[in-house]
Amino acid sequence: MKNWIIVASKDHVKKGITGGFAQTCHGKSVQLKRMRTGDRVIYYSGKEYINKPEKCQQFTAIGEVKGEDIYQVEMNPDFCPFRIDIDFFEAEDVSILPLIDELQFIENKKHWGYPFRWGILEINEHDYKLVADLMLQKNG
Repeated sequence: MKNWIIVASKDHVKKGITGGFAQTCHGKSVQLKRMRTGDRVIYYSGKEYINKPEKCQQFTAIGEVKGEDIYQVEMNPDFCPFRIDIDFFEAEDVSILPLIDELQFIENKKHWGYPFRWGILEINEHDYKLVADLMLQKNG
């Protein structure tokens, strides 16, 4: 079982929660093919909206990969992103700012946003538990 952080604007994350799916890196399939049933996923949203400057800087969703079927959906004739099904958990958004010093995947604390540049990253159990425990604590 692996732990992943996927980067997406909060408005896009909420669409994924509603639809029960994840998509990464502007709809490419390569990263989704690395995921397996039972892998755990946390979404990080640097921005509230894809094309607006409002910062979010929160972990905005958490769930588990339901299956390994990757499928394509036509959003419009020019955009057919790949997706994978996710069981999202009832969770609270959590700010990254107070966690930066404790998150091991952030090696350079001064430039903490650097690891998010690829759109998806694998994280260790320590970092997963740190974020997951905060996101899920209010929900029992």
